[in-house]
Amino acid sequence: MSTNEGLTGADMGDVGRLARLASNPKEAGREEIYLAVVSLYRVQGDSLGPRERALMNDILRRVESDVRPAIRASLAERLADDASAPIDVILMLATDAIDIASPIIAHCPLLTDDHLVGLIGNTDTPHRIAIASRFDIGEAVTRPLAELNDEGVLLALLQNGSARFCAKTYDLLAEKSLPVEVLRNALMRRSDLPATVLQRLGFSPPMNRSSANPPRNAAAASQCIAPGGVDRLVAKLASSGQLRAGFLLRVLQQGQLVLFDAGLARLLDLPLAQSRERFYSGGATAVALACRAVGIDRCVFPTVYTLSRQSHGMASALSPSERKRVDEVFIFHSKPTALAVLRAA
Repeated sequence: MSTNEGLTGADMGDVGRLARLASNPKEAGREEIYLAVVSLYRVQGDSLGPRERALMNDILRRVESDVRPAIRASLAERLADDASAPIDVILMLATDAIDIASPIIAHCPLLTDDHLVGLIGNTDTPHRIAIASRFDIGEAVTRPLAELNDEGVLLALLQNGSARFCAKTYDLLAEKSLPVEVLRNALMRRSDLPATVLQRLGFSPPMNRSSANPPRNAAAASQCIAPGGVDRLVAKLASSGQLRAGFLLRVLQQGQLVLFDAGLARLLDLPLAQSRERFYSGGATAVALACRAVGIDRCVFPTVYTLSRQSHGMASALSPSERKRVDEVFIFHSKPTALAVLRAA
């Protein structure tokens, strides 16, 4: 049976021609074919039947590896916030390399719980971390993530303040967090942690946790470190080459905000007060610039932004326009230019 059997009219002509070109791309480059299929999806998507969609998906898969990552990344950026984008293309981009898939997984409105659960089963750790960091994921998504034996995914999930867990998922997370300090600390910082889980961890909720504003408790505890001691520690780490992005992320996850602020200021080569002012008052763009300047990856940005905001009782949700500006920082700025822009702000 011909691959074009069952196609009619303009659909058969367009899709059939693209299928022939994909098989023997002498008349057009594979990037041209790739973009042509995407365009056809956008123009005729509502009228395409299962057979046409299957053929077009096959074309995209065949030519995808020959399309430059920059083109696929640009397409992902453009479609991530587009509620009318073709779901077939969205799902294809969501399983691409994480640098390409990241904006789709992070905030594409077309991805349902079923889509996300499917991605969890068909992708690896970087994609799963991106899913775990997605804003406002519900119980249908958090449960399969919690079932994974992947510390990176579990940490991202626990640090996602907007993620919602059912009681059974919380029990599962508590069980996996008990033997791992970084997970246990992240679990303890959640504002929605049930009293039963706290008791399981060996704490009495009325004495050890303020349900009104737990992030501020973590911040207050970190302020007990003597400022001089913090300065000496940061200077020592800097001189030995150990003051790096990984250190900043670790102390932030542990609620050591004084160390985080001091370490960030040292890496940015800014006075502490000035660094704090720009990081906490400059919005998402300033945080993105700081992350880019010190070598924190885009996929880790949601963790840094959420934890730093929650620790100071600040809102951590991002609007689509803010997410776009954050993405632009990581796409268009090198480390030196990000640092220059932040210092000049």
